[in-house]
Formats: sequence, C-alpha cells, structure tokens
Amino acid sequence: MEIIKFRKKNDKQYVVQFSDNTSLNFYDDTIIYFNLLGKKSISPEELKKIVLYDNNYKAYYKALKLVTIKLRLESEIETKLIKDGFTKDNVLFAVSKLKSQGYINREVYLKSYINDQINLSLKGPDKIIRELKKLGFSEEDIFNYLIVKDDVWRDKIKKIIDKKVKSNHNLSLYMLKSKIKNELLQMGYSWKLINEEIENISFQEDKIMESALKKEYRKLSKKYEGDILCTKLKQKMYTKGFSIANIDYLIKNIGEL
Repeated sequence: MEIIKFRKKNDKQYVVQFSDNTSLNFYDDTIIYFNLLGKKSISPEELKKIVLYDNNYKAYYKALKLVTIKLRLESEIETKLIKDGFTKDNVLFAVSKLKSQGYINREVYLKSYINDQINLSLKGPDKIIRELKKLGFSEEDIFNYLIVKDDVWRDKIKKIIDKKVKSNHNLSLYMLKSKIKNELLQMGYSWKLINEEIENISFQEDKIMESALKKEYRKLSKKYEGDILCTKLKQKMYTKGFSIANIDYLIKNIGEL
C-alpha cells in the first residue's frame, strides 16, 4: 500500500492518505516512532502494527484529557478507558505513561480530595472517610491527612443549623432539632458534636405554633366541634412536637386566633 500524502489534522495528529483512497489518523508520536514520513509504502502486516501502536496513544491522550480536567485515580481512568473500548494493553500503556509524568499520584489525590471536601463542602468527617474507603483508601492512609480540629467541624455544624433555623416555617423546636440531628448524622458528623451544638438552638416558635394551629383548626372544624374538636387539635399539635402547656393556652384562646 502506497502512502500518497500527509495532512496535519491538529496539534497531535496527521491524516495519512493511501493509494487505495483510504486514509487513517495517526498521532505524531506514531509517525515518528515508525518513521512514516520517510516511507512510501507499507505492508498490511506493518500497517496493523502501526494501528495497534497508535491506539496506545489514543488511550493516552484520552486519559490525559481526563486528568487535566481534574485529578483522577488509576482505577477511575482504567474504568473510563475500558468503557470507551480500549484494550487492557492500551490502558496499561496510558496509565503507565501518566504515572511517569506525575499525573497519577494517590497521595496527591488523597490530600486534594480531603482539602476540597473540607473547604468546599459541608460534609462531615465520617462521610468523607466513607467516600474515600469506596475509592480504595485505607483508614491508615486517610487518617494521615484527615487531621482536623473539632472547631472546624463545629463551625460547619453551626452554619448548617443556622441555615435550617432561618428556613424553618412550620416545625416545632423539638421536631426541628430531631430533623437537623438526622441530617447532620447523614452528612457524617459525630453524635457528640451534634448534641453539643444542637442544644444551642433557640427561636420563638409562637408564630409557627399559631400558624400550625390555625391550619389544623380550619381543617378539623369542618368535621368536628366542641370537646371532640379540642381533643383532635391537641392530638395533631402534640404530634408536631409542641408542648401540651402551649397547646392548651392557644386552644383556650382559639376564638382570638
């Protein structure tokens, strides 16, 4: 098969046109390795070797693009390349080359991941640890870098609590505390820090309670009246976490609400 001409496709690739009106794209690494610029003809066997070699660089440049977007683990790159149809040999070549160039480094990845989660998210330590374990890091590796004072986690908990309190429009203090506790646990914070900070929650629930009572009264008064209505109201309000004393006081003054 005769080589008719070369045409630059981009910074990394050439289009090689053959005498049978076919053309193939090869990376300049491949062009140089096989000295294609100095050749006029290629046998079918040689072309097959060239294509196989060039696939290594296709995998490499694909992986290089991935790691320039963000840091990646070796396993992430392998999974992505295999999914894109590259062979194990292609993947091994790409990963090995990236490692030699310093693009793949588990220690750098671990430190960067922890730093990003602490500074750019509201995740607690337990959730960060769980996520890193899923990525294949051991507790020993993680605890070498996840060394953070409790004050940092306290500040995050306080921010979350303040936001939840400000956005609360219908929950009693008891129910709000319960909801926030569950959410903070799911976010990876410890019981100890949560309980210490949750006790500092304080807000006037009078308006929330009054609004909830009016809403329940409008619904229940369509079906009940008298003592039954009063009992139903107490039951509904109690399940929302309001105290019996406050419920009794508001119900006695229901006519003024």
